[in-house]
Amino acid sequence: MAPKQLKGSVALVTGGAKRIGNAIALALAKRGAHVAITYNRSKAAADRTVRQLRSLRVRVLAVHVDQSDVQAVQQAVRGIEKKLGRIDLLVNNASNFYPTPLSRVTQGQWDDLVHTNLRGPFFFCQAVSRGMLKRKRGRIVNVADVAAFSPWVNYLPYCMAKAGVVAMTQGLAKQLAPHVLVNAIAPGPILRPSGLTRQAEKRALQKTLLKRWGSPQEMVNAVLYLAEGTAFMTGHVLVLDGGRALS
Repeated sequence: MAPKQLKGSVALVTGGAKRIGNAIALALAKRGAHVAITYNRSKAAADRTVRQLRSLRVRVLAVHVDQSDVQAVQQAVRGIEKKLGRIDLLVNNASNFYPTPLSRVTQGQWDDLVHTNLRGPFFFCQAVSRGMLKRKRGRIVNVADVAAFSPWVNYLPYCMAKAGVVAMTQGLAKQLAPHVLVNAIAPGPILRPSGLTRQAEKRALQKTLLKRWGSPQEMVNAVLYLAEGTAFMTGHVLVLDGGRALS
């Protein structure tokens, strides 16, 4: 996919029903891409997103997927390719996130966080890459997290999974070169997590050089850059943290 040629392409945005995923899906559709989204527990939000996307006069598909289930991932990709013809761009956005203090983390929580945040994205990459390699073109954008580089002690399974996403991105860039570009975005404080106290919010902003939260639009801009703004970048992790890593 050459720069500025999203129009008429087919994009898959995992977790595209709400929040940042919704913003990414809409931005791609506004560029003229046909869009498939996945959702798990957010059917009402997925239905709203489908209506929004259809208003932009592109082809749209919403697929229910529990991405911790490898067979479900593979089946979803086959279904999307059958209905929309192919997948030119994968945005691995879907994730989950909640505290798991070391003394209380369970195997079930470990499996949930690692399977959703790492295993699912890996098998989405595997599934879409087959068609991309046959066509000798394609792009994959994985959403990691700055916690991959500086883990939070009460969220270790999540942080470890996101560190795996970074390694996955770099490894797949080697594996799929030269035809498929694989990059990642590592966001910092883009959206306030639910349940964040004012004190915790203040601490987060103090650690950010720009002294503000990021916006979904900034994630959108990063995705668009990796999807159509450059054709000479692969294996890169774009840190989008307002300078937090330097503070």
